Amino acid sequence: MVYKFGIDEMMTKINILRDEFTYARAYNPIEHVKSRLKSPESILAKAERKGAPPTLEGIREYVRDIAGIRITCSFISDVYSIMEMITRQGDVAVIEIEDYIARPKPNGYRSVHVIVEIPVFMSDRVESVYVELQIRTVAMDFWASLEHKIYYKHDRDVPEELRDELRVAAETARDLDVRMEALHERVHGRI
Repeated sequence: MVYKFGIDEMMTKINILRDEFTYARAYNPIEHVKSRLKSPESILAKAERKGAPPTLEGIREYVRDIAGIRITCSFISDVYSIMEMITRQGDVAVIEIEDYIARPKPNGYRSVHVIVEIPVFMSDRVESVYVELQIRTVAMDFWASLEHKIYYKHDRDVPEELRDELRVAAETARDLDVRMEALHERVHGRI
C-alpha cells in the first residue's frame, strides 16, 4: 500500500508541473504519464534474481522499482528538463540515475531512469518509498513498447535477425528525435 501512496505522491508532483505548463507557460513538454505497481509475483521473482534476502527489508532494498512512473516527453531536451525539475524538489532524494539516452543499452533501448526516494505521510508515521521514474521521448516509448511485445512473443528468445532490426529501429528513432527537435527549434526561433 505504501508504494501506491508513493506513486500518488509523485503523480501529484508531475500533475502540478503539467498543469503549470498547460496554464502558465506557452509549451508543455509532457506528452503523457503512466504509472504501475509491480505485482507480488513480479516483485518476488525480481528479488530472487537479485539475490535479495527473503524479508520485507531485503526486498525493499534490492527491488527499487516496485512503484514506477513513465513520463513521455516531446523532445530529448524535455526529458532532461523534466528530470531536473523533479529531482531538484526538496523532498525528492535522488538515489540513482541511469542515462540510457547518453549510453544506450546494447539492444538500442533509450530512456532516463531515475530512482528517487520520497516521504509518504501516513496517519502514524512517515515512510520513505523508492519510486522509479522512466523519462523518454515518444519515439523512444514507441520503440520500447514494440521491443517488449517482440520479447514477450518470443518468450525472451528473440532471433538474431529481429534483434538486429530492433537495433536499426532504435537508431532510426534516435534520428527522428534529433530531427524533430531541430525542426521544433527552427519553428520557435531558437536557432
